[in-house]
Amino acid sequence: MKKFAAFALVAFAALSMAPVRDARGGQQASVAPLPQDIVNQVKNEKYQDVRIKPFPVAVQCWTYRKYSFFETVDKVKALGIKYLQAFPGQALGNGDPKAAFDHNMSEAAMKAALEKVREAGLSLVAYGVVDIGTTEAAMRKVFDFARKMGIRTVACEPKDDDFTLLEKLVREYDLRIAIHNHPLPSKYALPQTAFDHLKGRDARIGVCADTGHWMRCGLNPLECLRLLQGRVIDLHLKDRTDFGTGPTAVDVAWGSGKANVRDILAEMTLQDFGGYLTMEYENEQEVATPDPAIRKSVEFVKKATYFDGYDQILKRSGNGLYEKHGWNHYGPGYFEIDGKTGVLKSQGGMGLLWYSVRKYADFVLELDFKCSTKETNSGIFLRVPALPASDDYIYHSFEIQIDDASRGIHATGAAYDAEAPKALASKPAGEWNHYKITCRGKRIQIELNGVAVLDWTAEPRGKVKNFAAEGYIGLQNHDSRSPVYFKDIFVKELK
Repeated sequence: MKKFAAFALVAFAALSMAPVRDARGGQQASVAPLPQDIVNQVKNEKYQDVRIKPFPVAVQCWTYRKYSFFETVDKVKALGIKYLQAFPGQALGNGDPKAAFDHNMSEAAMKAALEKVREAGLSLVAYGVVDIGTTEAAMRKVFDFARKMGIRTVACEPKDDDFTLLEKLVREYDLRIAIHNHPLPSKYALPQTAFDHLKGRDARIGVCADTGHWMRCGLNPLECLRLLQGRVIDLHLKDRTDFGTGPTAVDVAWGSGKANVRDILAEMTLQDFGGYLTMEYENEQEVATPDPAIRKSVEFVKKATYFDGYDQILKRSGNGLYEKHGWNHYGPGYFEIDGKTGVLKSQGGMGLLWYSVRKYADFVLELDFKCSTKETNSGIFLRVPALPASDDYIYHSFEIQIDDASRGIHATGAAYDAEAPKALASKPAGEWNHYKITCRGKRIQIELNGVAVLDWTAEPRGKVKNFAAEGYIGLQNHDSRSPVYFKDIFVKELK
C-alpha cells in the first residue's frame, strides 16, 4: 500500500551501503545484501526444473482504492477471482457516505459487507495492513472483528518488539498474523528484521511478503523469500519495471517486469506455500482501470503453472494442515501423514490407501515417491473397480510397481507381473522420484523422473484377469521393514 511511499522515496535516496544482485545478476545501489548463504542458494537453485503448483489468486482491495468496497466486490467477481483481501479505510459504498470498511464498523455495516461478499460468491481471506496497536484491548478489537468477518489472516506491522501478546492471541483465536514490509524507513522493510522477530514464535505468526516494496529497496525478492521460507503466510506479489523508486519504476502485470515472477512461483512451490498470490496493483497511472493488468497477470500464472488443470487429491484442510480427507484404507497397516509437509509414510502392510471421492477413467496421475531402502516395495493401483472389501482388487487393476531390488516385470516402472519397463530410471533410496502415469483407454504410459519407461496397450496378463475402464486410485503399503513415502499427488482427468 502507498501510505509509506513518500518515506520510501526519501529513504532510497539516502541508501549507500553495499550493492546486492538484482534478479538478473546485475547491480543495484541498495541496502546491505542478505546473508551470503541465502544468496548462493538462490543463485544455485534450478528453478527452471520446478513443477509449479497451482496457487489461488486474491485481490487486495487497495488495487481498487478509488472505488468503494461494494464496487470492488463487483469488479473482482467480474474478473472471475474468488478471494478478497480488505484494507482499513475504504469507503463501504452501502449508501452511507460516512461508512468505511474497518474494524470499527457497526454490526449493521459488517452484516451488509458480508452479505455483499457472499452474494458475489467471494471469500474474505485477509485484512490489512492495519494498525493493531500495542495493548491487548486494541489487538482484541482487531481479532474480534476478523473472527466475526470470517477472516483468517491479519496483515500488520507490530510496533512492539515483544510478540508475547500476539502469540497469546493467535493461539486463542487460531488466527494468523502476517507481518508486512512497507519500504524504508518502515520497521519491517528489510526481511532480516521479521526473520529475527519470528525465531521460535508460533507458526501462526509469519510474514505478508510484498515483493514490490522489496524491489523499491533494491532487494531481490527471491532472496528475501528464501530467507523467510516457512514463514510466508501471505504474498503480495508485485512485478515492477525496475528496482528502486525512480520515476520509471512502476507496477506492471506479473511477468512483465524485473521481479522474475516465474522463479518466484517456483520458489513458493519449493516452500510448499499454502497461501494466496495476492494482486495489489499500485500503478497510479492505471489505478482506475487495473483490470487489464490483473487479467494479464492471471494468464501469466496459468501458463507458468505446471499443474494447471490438475486436482490435488492429497491437500490441506481449512486449518492449513494436510489431511487424508477423502482417502480410505483397506487391509493391514496404514499410512501416517505429516500435517505440515503432506508427506505420507507407510506403516506395516499389506494394505491399500485409496482415494474414495471418485473413480477415474482416462487421466494423468503425477506424484512423488521416495524409498527408505533399496528393498522398499510398494505400488500405485490404477482403476480399482469397486470399493476394496477383500484382496480381490489385485486381480482386476494394474499396479505400477515400486521395487528397486527387482527386475523385469517386478521392477520399478513395471505394470506389475505383466509388462516390464524398458528402462530403469529410479533415484537412489532417500531421494524423491517423480511418476507421471497416463491412462487413456487401454494404453498406459509411464514416465519416471522424466524418462519414458513404459508405453503399453494393456491386456489381461500375469495376476490380472481383467480390468475396468474406470476405477479408484490406490497406494500400497507393503511391509514394516522399509517404508515408502508419497507426496504431491495430482490428477488431471482427460476428456
